[in-house]
Amino acid sequence: MADSTLIFLVLGATLAAFVWGRFRYDLVAMAALLGSVVLGLVPGDQAFQGFGHPAVITVAAVLVLSRGFERSGVVDLIAKQLLKVGERLFLQLLVLVGTVVVLSGVMNNVGALALLLPVAMRMAREHDISPSLLLMPLAFGSLLGGLTTLIGTPPNIIIASYRGGVTGESFGMFSFSPVGVAVALAGLIFILLVGWRLVPQRAGKASTEAMFDTANYLVELRVGEDSQARGLTLRELQQKLKEAVPVLAVVRDEKRRAGHAFFGVLREGDILLMEAGPEEMKLLEDKAGLRLGKEAEEGQEKEEGHDSEEAEEKGTGEAAPEHAPAVLEDDSKRNSVDRKTSGKSDREYKGVDTEGLQLVEAVVRNDSKMINRTVAQLRLQNQFSLHLVAVARDGGRLRQRLHEIRFRAGDVLLLQGDESELAESLSTLGCLPLASRNLTLGQPRMLLVSLAIFAAAILAMLLDLLPAAVALSTAALVSLLVGVLPLREGYQAIDGPVIVLLGAMIPVGEALETSGGATLIAEAMLAWGSDWPVVVTLVALFLLAMVLSNIVNNAAAALLMAPIAASLASGFGTSVDPFLMVVAVSASCAFLTPIGHQSNTLVMGPGGYRFSDYWRLGLPLSLVVMAVTVPMILLVWPL
Repeated sequence: MADSTLIFLVLGATLAAFVWGRFRYDLVAMAALLGSVVLGLVPGDQAFQGFGHPAVITVAAVLVLSRGFERSGVVDLIAKQLLKVGERLFLQLLVLVGTVVVLSGVMNNVGALALLLPVAMRMAREHDISPSLLLMPLAFGSLLGGLTTLIGTPPNIIIASYRGGVTGESFGMFSFSPVGVAVALAGLIFILLVGWRLVPQRAGKASTEAMFDTANYLVELRVGEDSQARGLTLRELQQKLKEAVPVLAVVRDEKRRAGHAFFGVLREGDILLMEAGPEEMKLLEDKAGLRLGKEAEEGQEKEEGHDSEEAEEKGTGEAAPEHAPAVLEDDSKRNSVDRKTSGKSDREYKGVDTEGLQLVEAVVRNDSKMINRTVAQLRLQNQFSLHLVAVARDGGRLRQRLHEIRFRAGDVLLLQGDESELAESLSTLGCLPLASRNLTLGQPRMLLVSLAIFAAAILAMLLDLLPAAVALSTAALVSLLVGVLPLREGYQAIDGPVIVLLGAMIPVGEALETSGGATLIAEAMLAWGSDWPVVVTLVALFLLAMVLSNIVNNAAAALLMAPIAASLASGFGTSVDPFLMVVAVSASCAFLTPIGHQSNTLVMGPGGYRFSDYWRLGLPLSLVVMAVTVPMILLVWPL
């Protein structure tokens, strides 16, 4: 069997595995690499040379520098200014999307989105608007901004390195800027004037305030004389229940202690402030002997009877669950129930609320170690001192038992933990904090130092003193040495799956070229477009790469399409630059699906989006980008 046929079989199986999603893309890429070695498509002694490729080193260095920006106080500095914009949605979108476009040009676009996502959530809350109106434009803006410079997105780095191998000279830091800036501005204008109207508004449902309204679902349970919970610590209680029921606070002698910081044993008369549904309430009553106060139970029975009568009148035949928790609908009712359950007067007892309980909302990133694992497997409480309070997915709160939930990328978590350790724990787990309840994550540190280091690296690249990979790696090293971020966080910042993907797919992409597979595809496209102007072939190349980037990682799309673009240029007898630029832009246009890019996945949960929501804005935005890209490329990089 011909090598070209074998490489097509390998790539076909690889793309099918990418689309299937059963195995993570780095595992799929490694399987493709090893399969290519076994089939003789990649020499065994060159199998792992991709991991030392300049593109891989550059991506890793940019990720470290981006994390340094995150820790240097950029969030607080930007948020302070952006939150002054006022109530007009147009201005909010302008400052948010415009800022993320600029930031994405000088740092990794996922990192830029991570900086501004909490700002957008806070802005939505303060002005009482749906986060869905802000988050999808913000994610798409981060992709547009990545087009403007070499380090904005991995496809640019890959294409620049590939051009160096073909012509002997790589694209420079700002070689992408003439086309990228024009495309980013066109995309920004489209989003501001038209695009935001195409975004579905998930009013209420998508708001994390609505998903995690703890004041509306808190119950108070008393430890009685005969309670099995008496004499147990909270950890022992959870082990007895075999359930991760979060205890937000323990009230003893009118003093409240946060649940994550309470290590003593429970005594008679202690009040546990908890979130519990009907199943958890029954479990707590049967196995731990915890019950609502007598008067609260009587009030609950009356309310259940009222609900039952209403149900019978409506002919539904459904009554409230026997063990339904006391639902505290507003502050006044909550304080009323608090006073009843404690048996104290207004002056003696002020009631329990969530203030000061150090709750934080975070979204699970694509590279998180939490994905497809449960609370018990992660040992959240023992290893990270975190209580999982609630989980939301696709804009709605999950009602299944917490210990049964296997986390997915994009899940929004409500967590409780110690303020001094929360930021580090979330970073280790691979979670991005969205908003905090009475909590400040991170403090500004060494902002000017991090900016100066980055500026020095850019200057060295512009003056051709150092190659991009060396200059950026040096900047990353200096950032670690001077303490811009700890060494451990530097390693955590390097996205392992992406590095493995790049290192494995680079030799496979080269095999597509050396086997003659890229030439065969190019010849087919040349035969199809022989009677048409070259610009038609450029459009077809753009569409092919764009579709591919929406179903596989954009770096993989660039790696596979670059040799095809070079073969097309050779077939037409033209410069390779316009064809490579088309691939660079189109590989970053993953606007149609939430799986095409990490930025899209990150906003899916907080925005309450569905899979089908993305194309509503993404398709017209893709067409706008293509309409601007092709003429600009022909103007700046003529055939």
